[in-house]
Amino acid sequence: MSAKLKELESLITPIVQALGFELWGVEFQAAGKNSTLRVFIDSEAGISVDDCARVSHQVSGVLDVEDPIKEHYMLEVSSPGMDRPLYTLEQFAAYAGHTIQLRLRVPYEGRRRFKGILNGVEGEDVLLVVDDQEYLLPLDYIDKANVVPQF
Repeated sequence: MSAKLKELESLITPIVQALGFELWGVEFQAAGKNSTLRVFIDSEAGISVDDCARVSHQVSGVLDVEDPIKEHYMLEVSSPGMDRPLYTLEQFAAYAGHTIQLRLRVPYEGRRRFKGILNGVEGEDVLLVVDDQEYLLPLDYIDKANVVPQF
């Protein structure tokens, strides 16, 4: 995780928790005037549009004062959804047994994209079974990971 994301998480986490939600994750996509800060919140009771609006209002106020992002950006607050992104080892462990897809920052054994059954975590690595082959993928190598919804 980049230093900027860590700073944003440290600013946003107490706000989200004070409102009674869990901060699921933070993403920042720099794209000049079209940059986007995405904040994912979760709750056992689920997330409503009103919940997102409350969190957005509070987070926006703090970010305006602290000003951690110098360029223009859009703030989006949402639930992680059914295809929820996975960021931490704890989140990966909680979704053991589910199908996930992930993309690595650098190739691992010649590939960057994987889709398979999450077998859990081991140390700082994610265990993924793809076509009966188990891969031990370092969390630091993972660029993006999502749960694949099952209908």
